[in-house]
Amino acid sequence: MADRKTLHGLQVDTTLARFVEDRALPGTGVAPDAFWAGLSALIHDLGPENRALLARREDLQAKIDAWHIAHRARPHDHEAYKAFLQEIGYLLPEGPDFQIATGPADPEIALVPGPQLVVPVTNARYALNAANARWGSLFDALYGTDAMGSAPPKGGYDRGCGARVVARVRVFLDEAFPIAGGSHADARRYHVHNGALLVDDMPLMSPEKFVGYRGHPKAPDAVLLVNNGLHVDLVFDRTHPIGSRDQAGLADVQMESAISAIMDCEDSVACVDAEDKVLAYGNWLGLMTGTLEADVEKAGRVIRRKLNEDRRYTAPDGGAVTLKGRALMLVRNVGHLMTNPAILDRDGNEVFEGLMDAAITTLIALHDLARDGGNSVTGSIYVVKPKMHGPDEVAFADRTFTRVERFLGLPQHTVKLGIMDEERRTSVNLKECLRAARHRVAFINTGFLDRTGDEIHTSMEAGPFSRKDFIKRKAWITAYENQNVDIGLECGLQGRAQIGKGMWAMPDLMAAMLEQKIEHPKAGATCAWVPSPTAATLHALHYHRIDVFAVQTRLKAGGRRAYVDTVLDIPLAAYRKWTDEQRLREVENNAQGILGYVVRWIDQGVGCSKVPDLQNVALMEDRATCRISAQHIANWLHHDIVTAQEVMGVMRKMAAVVDAQNAADPAYRPMAPGFDGLAFQAACDLVFKGRVQPSGYTEPILHARRLQLKAQQGTAP
Repeated sequence: MADRKTLHGLQVDTTLARFVEDRALPGTGVAPDAFWAGLSALIHDLGPENRALLARREDLQAKIDAWHIAHRARPHDHEAYKAFLQEIGYLLPEGPDFQIATGPADPEIALVPGPQLVVPVTNARYALNAANARWGSLFDALYGTDAMGSAPPKGGYDRGCGARVVARVRVFLDEAFPIAGGSHADARRYHVHNGALLVDDMPLMSPEKFVGYRGHPKAPDAVLLVNNGLHVDLVFDRTHPIGSRDQAGLADVQMESAISAIMDCEDSVACVDAEDKVLAYGNWLGLMTGTLEADVEKAGRVIRRKLNEDRRYTAPDGGAVTLKGRALMLVRNVGHLMTNPAILDRDGNEVFEGLMDAAITTLIALHDLARDGGNSVTGSIYVVKPKMHGPDEVAFADRTFTRVERFLGLPQHTVKLGIMDEERRTSVNLKECLRAARHRVAFINTGFLDRTGDEIHTSMEAGPFSRKDFIKRKAWITAYENQNVDIGLECGLQGRAQIGKGMWAMPDLMAAMLEQKIEHPKAGATCAWVPSPTAATLHALHYHRIDVFAVQTRLKAGGRRAYVDTVLDIPLAAYRKWTDEQRLREVENNAQGILGYVVRWIDQGVGCSKVPDLQNVALMEDRATCRISAQHIANWLHHDIVTAQEVMGVMRKMAAVVDAQNAADPAYRPMAPGFDGLAFQAACDLVFKGRVQPSGYTEPILHARRLQLKAQQGTAP
């Protein structure tokens, strides 16, 4: 039983109360009494409205289910379905054109297209790595991965591979920073003369791409270049093992990589109580004060990690150039659904976690606003708000942050919002969602996995869905991706806010990423998610090749490419005569991913895992991937494509596979042969009870089972 402190009608877990009063509030100018009074009013005034919005979700879902059941025996009538959605208020009329009115945003949000990282804020080392991933070594990224076809053998330096890397880097330099009459491949000397960069004695074809240097102009230690808004730092050191063998002494090429990073309190974490929330909030506080540190063991010694300093150079005219050493940090709050026992309201009910996140993460960000050289240069706080269903829920988030700003003493619209287009009611009403937060919008993006999970749950009664690989090939997904960009451009996001695309889920397959992920900037996305700092450095190459703003200008001239009709196409299976092998293989793929993720979530509190699939390809798994897999099996169960007995047999078979894949982890607890652990039970609940979960979300089951385990272990507050 948690110890609690009563504060303005709230029953606050003492662990959280101490954190807020002893660590978060000091230095903000906000008095404890004012904070707790404001939070209490926020929770008690807006809690009922939050509850009503969730009830509205369930009411709409029940009506959609009933419509599909009534029409299941006849061919799908698209126009009748669309008219029905309009009649029940699911599909809203689109209002007149408008432009967002968001105040000045940081350059990373408005002006610099580039990679974006998303990391669990509960892991200090990962959070620091993501923040520091603003800069990364292109040499290391190419040499240490399969980016050039195959990774070098471990143990020692492979000179042949190293030479290939250096040659490949010089090809990149020729593409991004061509030399008038020459090539970087032949260069022996980089020097600055009369404010211009000369390579040997030849200027760049675009001299304005030279923006600074360090050291002596005749033999600089570093040369700073810029292309499409992204900087590249050429590092020269003839005493370095690489530089000593290079004809120009080029020891490294440092790429401006992760322009922004989302510190995640949601899908990639396992926060179920006050203890977990304080860990998340504490790391966010360390990032906002610039004091977060973490010890990392490397090559037998402990290294203390902290936030990187800014980078300083001499400008061509002799002035000073300062560049950020860290990615711009956004914080992702939880959505509107979940409650958390960290705080109880005056009636003893758990409070909505989204309201708690809004108040506390914003409070913590005050520390950044009060210091120079921090995260935001425009005095903004960036909050990503996920899993909102339609304009009413976006408007609720807007009102929530207005209330928070008021009791924290901030100007209205200090908090800028990221709106994730990952639920179908948001997709089909996206323009009105943006209108509802037009003074705050700083980011929109698409997320195929959550969007597909919601598609399956929303259309559960329509019939069995295609196999997952075929769902990706249906017309609705292209329409969804295109419409997100087009509406964002219609509403004035170009040059004012980010338009993003989703994650590359295979962190070890960088050659494939280099081949495929260039499609995101080609699609007009100013940012796209990558799974690691190394991936960010490699993905930055795409933004050097593609001028995203030029792409957006062309897209705007062409008008909207996709409309609601195509987005509403349900990716049901057109062909259902699958063999037994095809049916069970599909269930096995889904079940293995669910189990591999859930077992670490429940037993170890790990919210984001690199889980090998059945082909031993490591995939980044979070609650979004778990949601789609669970909903897919639930759909096939509901429509008798597979039986409950078959699914349970697969779950047990795959549990043994996951056990074998985790055999080297000393903290891992096997699920087989007993199949009686809470992790296995949670995975089965996600599948067998998936149809009745709110919007098909995994959180209610995962949180309940994790809390149950913590209670058994005596670690729950």
